Amino acid sequence: MTASIPPCPLCTMENTYADGGNYICADCAHEWPIQASAPNEDNDAVVVTDSNGTVLVDGDSVVLIKDLKVKGSSITLKVGTKVKSIRLVGGDHEVDCKMDAGSFMLKACFLRKA
Repeated sequence: MTASIPPCPLCTMENTYADGGNYICADCAHEWPIQASAPNEDNDAVVVTDSNGTVLVDGDSVVLIKDLKVKGSSITLKVGTKVKSIRLVGGDHEVDCKMDAGSFMLKACFLRKA
C-alpha cells in the first residue's frame, strides 16, 4: 500500500501517509493535497526568484543582501558575500551552495542575482 503513496515533495522522505484528502509527511509535517499530486507528477518547473524578483536558475551567482547567522554555529555569513554556482532545490530553503565556510541551504529572499 505504501508504494502508491508518493514521497514528500519537500524533504523527499518516504515516511508519508494519507489522511483525509491530504498526504502528510511524518518527518517534516508537510501536507499536500492528494488530488493535485496525481494528475501532474512531472511538476518540476518550480520558479525561484531572488529578493528583487529576478528568476534564479542552477549555476547562477548571487550576493547576500543581509548578514545571516548560521544556526547552531558561531559563523555569520556577511552581507555582500558572492556565492557562485548555486543549485536550486525544493523546500523552504531553495538554494543550495558551497562557500568558504562550508555548504549551506539559503532562502532566496536573502539573495540577489549578481
